[in-house]
Amino acid sequence: MAYFDAASAAPLHSVARQALLASLDEGWADPARLYREGRRARMLLDAAREAAAEAVGCRPDELTFTPSGTRAVHTGIAGALAGRRRTGRHLIVSAVEHSSVLHSAEAHEAAGGSVSRVTVDRAGAVDPAGYAGALRADTALACLQSANHEVGTEQPVAAVAELCREAGVPLLVDAAQSLGWGPVEGDWSLLTASAHKWGGPSGVGLLVVRKGVRFAAQGPGDERESGRAPGFENLPAIVAAAASLRAVRAEAAAEAARLRELTERIRARVPRLVPDVEVVGEPVRRLPGVVTFSCLYVDGEALLHELDRAGFSVSSGSSCTSSTLTPSHVLRAMGVLSEGNVRVSLPMGAAEEDVERFLEVLPGAVAAVREKLGAPTAAVAREEDVLVVDSLGKRCPIPVIELARVIGDVPVGGLVRVLSDDEAARLDIPAWCEMRGQQYVGEEPAEHGTAYVVRRTS
Repeated sequence: MAYFDAASAAPLHSVARQALLASLDEGWADPARLYREGRRARMLLDAAREAAAEAVGCRPDELTFTPSGTRAVHTGIAGALAGRRRTGRHLIVSAVEHSSVLHSAEAHEAAGGSVSRVTVDRAGAVDPAGYAGALRADTALACLQSANHEVGTEQPVAAVAELCREAGVPLLVDAAQSLGWGPVEGDWSLLTASAHKWGGPSGVGLLVVRKGVRFAAQGPGDERESGRAPGFENLPAIVAAAASLRAVRAEAAAEAARLRELTERIRARVPRLVPDVEVVGEPVRRLPGVVTFSCLYVDGEALLHELDRAGFSVSSGSSCTSSTLTPSHVLRAMGVLSEGNVRVSLPMGAAEEDVERFLEVLPGAVAAVREKLGAPTAAVAREEDVLVVDSLGKRCPIPVIELARVIGDVPVGGLVRVLSDDEAARLDIPAWCEMRGQQYVGEEPAEHGTAYVVRRTS
């Protein structure tokens, strides 16, 4: 089985396993106690903090270990907003942040704060000018990920950090996806990360708050971790997290070059091997091991199952794999195709032969899913000179399949009106038009669902 979902959780690094087992014997006592076992535990905790701080590029007393990366994000945002409440209650985030950041933003809005969401381009990258335009006199905090978790696009953190610094606004960077590859550039103020993204154990997050940043920890006070992560530290996991971060950093340069070659191979060959595919994300400024593409006329969940049966573990941002049946917020913000979406994220040590086998298997897997979805027939009617396709009650990618089937039945310049109540159609029909050279006219209200209007241009 080839595991290609390291962006969700990287396999446990061998160094993490060794450190975890060793510290189970040595680090079980309370590091706050003064007797021998407590002092030994404190030494392990201090050494782990120093190692992690060195990898981040901060002072040890600026770094807090939290129970998860999500908790680090929630604590960091809440504490920074509370610390600067006299300045104002305005928060800036990008439209493609991790859900933990966006959920914090929603909670801030629900409590009476205001949020600006900076848009991204079709590659998933923010323009620093978008942050410059969003900064206000009452801005308390800005947030920007170092690299996107779904499409691998690296963000211009250093440029945004400089703009925020000039405005006197702290910048929180979610570095979960990139920290294993290297420190985050720029004059950022707060940083969060999660150990299971770089091969450490799950249940360990990092929160860094630079000296001089106003910060007021929220919730009941606790004497541990500067009051920012209450509760008894999971010392064995913390030691393993720090040890594995140091280990992956030692391997990062050589492994990044190797994985970039493999992902470039996937990016270049998938469109040649599989028709009607859109490779998404920034082609150059991207994480070494992540490549994402979307396939027209494919059900994402069915494709993932097909690949799983062939021995490949991959993930997807397709609405078809979501219980909400709505496209990934990242793909939606980028305005790219969401149906049949596949994210390949190679772990350190991924074998070249596994990548080659994936490229051999993928065309057949896509073809098999497309064949299974070829049966539905659209209910077609005409309203004057407009062909109407009734796809109400049908989920992705059926509305797009039915549009593709009938576009040739109208003359050049003619219109097709697709009725759909699937939220994914709002993203996938315009994306189909761009890929197929047809004109997306827009959407219109309908008695049920929404009408998406397409003009045939060729």
